[in-house]
Amino acid sequence: MNVLVAVDGSDCSRRALEFACGFAKRFDATLDVVHFSDAETEATDAILEWAREVVEAADVEAKTEVLIEDVRIRPARRAGEAIVELATAENYDHVVMGHHGDGMIDELMFGSATRAVLKDASVGVTVVP
Repeated sequence: MNVLVAVDGSDCSRRALEFACGFAKRFDATLDVVHFSDAETEATDAILEWAREVVEAADVEAKTEVLIEDVRIRPARRAGEAIVELATAENYDHVVMGHHGDGMIDELMFGSATRAVLKDASVGVTVVP
């Protein structure tokens, strides 16, 4: 089984990554961690370093990377679309991602990524609050 977890450095993203590590161990799955951005910066490097630390603490092997995408316009929705495209192109069996909440601001900033993945993914999706 191949599992993809998308991270953004937030608390709910950390919970999703921790869940994905346990999931990968439990099902002897391959785990890939991805962060989508419009440019690789010190911030993206910090997110990947943070993700590597979480994965290492969980004693799981995982590939971590930043994928550069045009996420400037409606970034959360575009990130969700990019996650679905990657999951499809790379034949992932499962996607794990965090969800920031259900308030209006959360929905405008983050909710549409989760919504896009849930709506369009052709594989199982686990959403971690």
